Amino acid sequence: MANKYVDFISDEHLLNCIENLHKAYLRAKNNITKQNFYSNKVDTIKLTFDAKFNDINEDDLIQSEILRQIDKSINNSIGTFHEQILGGIDSYEVGNLSGFDIKATDDTLFADIKNKHNTMNSSSAEALFQKLARYADDYKKAKCYWVQILAKGSFNHNWKGEINGKEYSHSRVFKISGDQFYALLSGQDDALFQLYKALPKAIADYMNSAQSEQDIKENSALDEITSETEKSKRSILDQITFENYGYYLGFDKL
Repeated sequence: MANKYVDFISDEHLLNCIENLHKAYLRAKNNITKQNFYSNKVDTIKLTFDAKFNDINEDDLIQSEILRQIDKSINNSIGTFHEQILGGIDSYEVGNLSGFDIKATDDTLFADIKNKHNTMNSSSAEALFQKLARYADDYKKAKCYWVQILAKGSFNHNWKGEINGKEYSHSRVFKISGDQFYALLSGQDDALFQLYKALPKAIADYMNSAQSEQDIKENSALDEITSETEKSKRSILDQITFENYGYYLGFDKL
């Protein structure tokens, strides 16, 4: 029987990957308590400018900041989604914290997957090249890839050049765009396009069959902060500033 969604992985595997990502979304939403929201210190001076220059009320402003934190967490989960999808292709598997993200079961391919092309600084790029080169040296038949799912072009070529003032090159270390990597593993040039076109239908089918998550309390941070303002009589922004910087000189007067 033909697959319902894409040709290169089973329908069951695709739906499982969607389910895992959905759970990551729910965890991210549920994880933004006041404590977590404050964990990296909120820039309330920037938020003051945002509120005034963009004419945003404080409730909406804090909600958008919470959503920004959720989005940062979800970006990591999107990379994991691609790893899981690709790991479902015959003859390939997910690394599971083994130092690589995807490998061929016969050790002829190792790959590190980044969702976006610009997620690494020069030190991270240097460390990644060195890691891939070690795999290539240890496994003489292996080709090793830095995969950029969202790249600035469509490419598959040797990764060589200057990183942190040093020249790097290796005959079996490559940079590859997401479309080309999906094509390489699946043997189908349009594999990533197939996934893109199938996702709305597959997600709808998953959501229709998924059990409702009654215990998810989304974004409790704003409720917690608002509860504090009812007692302190501060504005939301003043409350956040006090709770983040009350130990700064003069800020105890808020």
